[in-house]
Amino acid sequence: MPMNAEYRGPGDLPDLIPVFPLPGALLLPRGQMPLNIFEPRYRAMVDDTLTAGWRLIGMIQPDPAHPGLEERPNLFKVGCVGRITQLAETGDGRYLIQLTGVARFRVLEELAADTPYRQCRVTYAPYADDFVARKGEDAVDRKTLLRALSEFLKANDLKADWEGIEDAPNEALVNALAMMSPYGAAEKQALLEAPDLKTRAEILVAVTEIELAKGQTPGDTPLQ
Repeated sequence: MPMNAEYRGPGDLPDLIPVFPLPGALLLPRGQMPLNIFEPRYRAMVDDTLTAGWRLIGMIQPDPAHPGLEERPNLFKVGCVGRITQLAETGDGRYLIQLTGVARFRVLEELAADTPYRQCRVTYAPYADDFVARKGEDAVDRKTLLRALSEFLKANDLKADWEGIEDAPNEALVNALAMMSPYGAAEKQALLEAPDLKTRAEILVAVTEIELAKGQTPGDTPLQ
């Protein structure tokens, strides 16, 4: 595989990938996720995917509703594969990497692999639209999304780079806010599995409104 790969459809990706189960971690297409790789099994995973040339890792959440074994938790059926686009060695055995999301996948089966990390056979076919940058972003209700963000920041006494936010295209804005959101595994999974960008933005607004409502006192005006 070339160092700079271009993925145009499901056929450009391998159907067997290493997976990194990480609670609360949400990677979305063209989103960027920094990771500090320190466990020996995941250092081996990085080494192997670099050696193989694919530079691909599937990010997926453990399923808290069906926990399974502590050392081998059950996984949600949908994750997102990312390509290692930045890598640095720390000198003490760790890797600092950045994954750039490529496309979501559905797990078909987990292999009984002899590697210390887990591997799954997956399909990307249900998410062919993920390969089309900015698809559906004109349908996003940007005004409502930004209002929800503003209310959330205000309620939590947080600040944001509004100039950068205003300049961001809808896809980048929605996906970045979803990935950075402080919500739980179920909410993160709902954001991941949203069928399109419009729905993802609507879920993000709805979850934010629920969180804001929890902190309201009687007589407060709800966010609408």
